[in-house]
Amino acid sequence: MSSSRGSRWNRLAASAASFVAFAGFTLVMPFLPLYFRELGVTDLGAIALWSGVSLGITPAMTAVLAPLWGRLADRFGLKIMVERSLVSFVIIMAATAYATRAWHVFALRTIQGLFAGFGALTVTMAAESAPRDELAASIGHVQIAQRLGPALGPVIGGLLAQLVGLRRAFLVAAAFYAIAFLLVLFLYRDEPSAARRADEHGPSRVTVRSVLRLPNFLLLMAAVFLLQYLDRTFGPILPLYIAQLGTPIARVPLVAGAIYSIAAGAAALGHHQSSRLLARAPARGVIIASVATSGCGMLIVGLAPTVSLLMAGTAIFGVATGVAMTAVYAAGGAVIPPGARGVGFGVLTTASLSGIALSPVFSGLLGAASLRGVFLLNAVVMGALTWGVARKMAPR
Repeated sequence: MSSSRGSRWNRLAASAASFVAFAGFTLVMPFLPLYFRELGVTDLGAIALWSGVSLGITPAMTAVLAPLWGRLADRFGLKIMVERSLVSFVIIMAATAYATRAWHVFALRTIQGLFAGFGALTVTMAAESAPRDELAASIGHVQIAQRLGPALGPVIGGLLAQLVGLRRAFLVAAAFYAIAFLLVLFLYRDEPSAARRADEHGPSRVTVRSVLRLPNFLLLMAAVFLLQYLDRTFGPILPLYIAQLGTPIARVPLVAGAIYSIAAGAAALGHHQSSRLLARAPARGVIIASVATSGCGMLIVGLAPTVSLLMAGTAIFGVATGVAMTAVYAAGGAVIPPGARGVGFGVLTTASLSGIALSPVFSGLLGAASLRGVFLLNAVVMGALTWGVARKMAPR
């Protein structure tokens, strides 16, 4: 198999597996509160608590362990690490279908966090296989799949919950992960990394500390954290904000669903366009322009007097954030040595998951004081990030 053809097959494997696995995850997770009610939890506060800790424990543990799994991938191969993660998801999703107590779900989600890291590893798969001039496009394709999968999953999950029940929906989710496993097994071709070749002659010296000393890397970590943090601020307060703008309560779920879809589709478009922009301009310029545009979109959201302007601001924010995320990861891939991409992207994933974990907490607290204030503060943060990248990121 030629190098170019092998790269295309590896990109296809990483993207297809990401799409299927992320769709499988969102097949059931949005309906977890309903599952806790089915397990006998009746108090709304208790349902909210179990749902919150069960949804939060997995990304929290993944954030801690992502660099470790990336380091092992550099040493022993990406394919085996991704297969390990997917097999664990198959087992745990299937086991969740047979839970009889709320703490069973929490325990399984905790175990899931120990073996996760799939999202970061698929980005690394795409980056490891791509020629240098196709790095951004390869990363962008995987990120598009990771956006579109969650956009489709809840729709299928809602239908399944009505047709076969929530318990069997977990079994279907396990089947999705099994399909993702087969895609990686048969389509992806692992190649020895620089780290594994070095291990044949002596111990590798690539560490998290050495990755953090790479040019611009700490700044890129901060950018990933803030972009993910701001992207997830919509979740806990968007329905309330839509109602505050005068939307009848009965229509709020429909409007919120439409805005979530707009955000996902716009971000996917941004991921796709990022590689074209990076082919014409340096990463630093693309990041500055896209982060600034993202801040403008957030400002429109914060000042919107109507739902129509809210949708327009969300679309601008989504496209610009998608461009920025792919450009940041591509800039990271450009400075991470080939033999350290597993640990390098693992560290970036730690920053990303930290933003995902903290965003609902702080945006919920700020939203209690002012819903508009959350989005306006986000716009200020985007302005500060734009200034930081312009001032601190060294041109390469």
